[in-house]
Amino acid sequence: MRYALLAFGVFFAVAVPAQAQTGTVSGTVTDESGSAVPGATVTLTGPNVREATTSGSAGEYRFDKLAAGTYQISVLLLGFAPGSRDGVVVGNGEVNVPAITVAVAGLEEVVIVTASRIESTLLNAPATMTVLPGATLAALPAQNYGDLLRAVPGMNVIQMSARDVNLTSRQATGTVATSQLALLDGRSIYLDFFGLILWDFLPTNMNDIKQIEVVRGPASAVWGANALTGVVNIITKSPRETAGATNVTLSAGGFDRDVGSTVGRGAGALYGASVSASQAVNDQWSYRLSAGYFNSDPFARPTGTIPVRTDPRDPTATVGGASYPADAEGALGTAYQNSGTSQPKFDVRVDQELRNGRITYSGGVAGTEGIVYSGVGPFDIQPGSTLAYGKVGYSRGALKVNFFTNLLDAESPNLLIPDARTGRPLQLDFKTQTYDIEAGHATTLGSRNVLSYGGNVRRNNFDITTAPDAKNRTEAGAYVQDEIFVDKWRFVLGGRVDKFGNIDGPVFSPRLAAMFKPSDDHSIRFSFNRAFRSPSVINNYLDIALLQIINLSPLGVPAFPLTVKAVGSELPIGSTPQAKLKEESLTAYEIAYTGMIHDKTMVGVAFYVNDTDDNINFVTLPRSLDPYTPANPPPGWPLPPAVLGLLAQAGVFLPRTGFTYLNLGPTRQRGLELSVEHTFSTSVSGFANYSWQGDPEILDDPNPFPLAELSLPPTNRFNLGGAYNGARLLGTLGVNYSDGGFWSDVLTPAYHGFTGSYTLVNGSFGVRWAGGKMTTTVKVNNILNQTVQQHVFGDLMRRSVTGEVRFDF
Repeated sequence: MRYALLAFGVFFAVAVPAQAQTGTVSGTVTDESGSAVPGATVTLTGPNVREATTSGSAGEYRFDKLAAGTYQISVLLLGFAPGSRDGVVVGNGEVNVPAITVAVAGLEEVVIVTASRIESTLLNAPATMTVLPGATLAALPAQNYGDLLRAVPGMNVIQMSARDVNLTSRQATGTVATSQLALLDGRSIYLDFFGLILWDFLPTNMNDIKQIEVVRGPASAVWGANALTGVVNIITKSPRETAGATNVTLSAGGFDRDVGSTVGRGAGALYGASVSASQAVNDQWSYRLSAGYFNSDPFARPTGTIPVRTDPRDPTATVGGASYPADAEGALGTAYQNSGTSQPKFDVRVDQELRNGRITYSGGVAGTEGIVYSGVGPFDIQPGSTLAYGKVGYSRGALKVNFFTNLLDAESPNLLIPDARTGRPLQLDFKTQTYDIEAGHATTLGSRNVLSYGGNVRRNNFDITTAPDAKNRTEAGAYVQDEIFVDKWRFVLGGRVDKFGNIDGPVFSPRLAAMFKPSDDHSIRFSFNRAFRSPSVINNYLDIALLQIINLSPLGVPAFPLTVKAVGSELPIGSTPQAKLKEESLTAYEIAYTGMIHDKTMVGVAFYVNDTDDNINFVTLPRSLDPYTPANPPPGWPLPPAVLGLLAQAGVFLPRTGFTYLNLGPTRQRGLELSVEHTFSTSVSGFANYSWQGDPEILDDPNPFPLAELSLPPTNRFNLGGAYNGARLLGTLGVNYSDGGFWSDVLTPAYHGFTGSYTLVNGSFGVRWAGGKMTTTVKVNNILNQTVQQHVFGDLMRRSVTGEVRFDF
């Protein structure tokens, strides 16, 4: 009923007979140097009127058929401070507005789009956000996106191998992080078949990035499924913004690995290259071509035995005791040779400027190889594995229409677990095609409401060796959000409804926020959000047979390779169908403050309570649920079948099906984030932040969360850093500290355990030559050369030193 009334109100508003429309407004948008600024969102606001357009290639804009009256023009563009022109009086003729100049954004003026899918300023965002400006990214000593995002408050980042990075906001991060949505210019790179993100499929040329926006908290109200704990949106520059520029970057270096499995083998090598060229052909067409490559030797693996320790979740139990299978024979006789990574990439983007909008055509392909860890051990992504994409987008003011496709093709054998059906390594080959079309718009209702709305339809096709019954899935969703302005208060009411083919009913994701602004520079926000993650295809249709070594020495059989099935929720256990998996949900309550002090210091405080329910988890089933019996003994059973009956009478069962995915009960987690950013001068800036994350609390429920499945994130983290960017010299220095964590997401409890706290000190120093046409930089990660292990099953990382030279033409 509410939606029907809202729809009727919108219809009535646009159906009211218009006043006489006779006037025209035109003008241009320029930067501080007087150069044209294309692609800016220009909004005209007057009595019960709001129209938006996009500045053209010469920065021009135009509004026709306007009723007589007084109007305001506002300009928003990523990377620039908002601009405006008040008191534009329209009569019967044309009004030429003096050029509106927009300056490079200061801290309080950063324009963002990810919080609500429409342009807003950071201080007005209805969600807690962090923005990394593109101007600082190229100088950072980062080898991957995990290194870039490690300093974001509330972000848990773990690097498992030379290519395997996982990150999650405000939640423990595991080997397959499934709750964080990642976007490139609004195109999802979240891989629906498993729910993971391969971050190496993103661009490597930091010079093409305008800014990275991080939503720290649930965002399903506008972004739909899988934005459970937040969103990372990488936004690139348009070709016209860098028209006529070509940059080439070459890098090479090495890293210490005189530790663990690589003691005495010498330093590891890494190198890379990237090139990007942009050109404006004429006032209508512009393009950018970019390519890159990164290669790294493997890191060191830990050796020896995982320490046996008291389980922090259950003082009566212990964890650990397994041997690390590094560069040696694995537990099942499979050789485990660690590997590095190789990552080639190519992208093209073409922009077509229209009279009142823009069409963007883009496409590319990224390749990768190297280790990816999972709950059943490491998989080795093979050379030739690629993600290709294509995208077409149309924008005109607040109206956005996009279509994209992701085409994934990869092969990856498991390095530890053989397939019990074939005797060869368990093979995970996946070919998926994703097709998505979406649209969004925003309009004014009266003088106090801004209504944004949109939706999408997505189709996924699957061809996965470990889920042969998975074929395809269709999903659709729509959202609406109303921002209400009342004096110093701003209220946000919104929600989204999604329907997935593998979920019985629609899922509603609401958002409520009340923002009090005592002044333009300070904002206090109270918010409620609910988000969800849909079951992945692997969650539903996994179908593999594993070998478990069973000790039967009391029966005269010292070791027996038992075939045990692991199945998704849509496959029966024995002959009994399983309960249908529900979506995983997160309900978040937050109070936050964002403030600007003397135009130079931005302060942020956020306290949150996150309640997670129906967590989708890979669990071990009771051995008695689906046991082998004398009538159906395990393959290769060396004893008389009747022995199985005697074992069952003694309470010992050998399972046919040992693993599946289940919805687990609710948990609660509390956290606090403090941050400060300060601009000392035009060339010197600094930041500091602290994050506290409490251990998950199991809530009372008929289906409580099992202690054995709980991981414990680092409790305390802090980041401190500064940057200098002068006419000749540039440099950065940063410190990242993280408490230790407890990990229980790989194989069996014998492989579970702790990692110690660590401190990473990173820095870079660069010099510009030949009037800025060449820049040489030395980047050092882990200056103190600590041995850092970020997950109990992850690789060991030591100091790396990279030399880089960049040419700008």
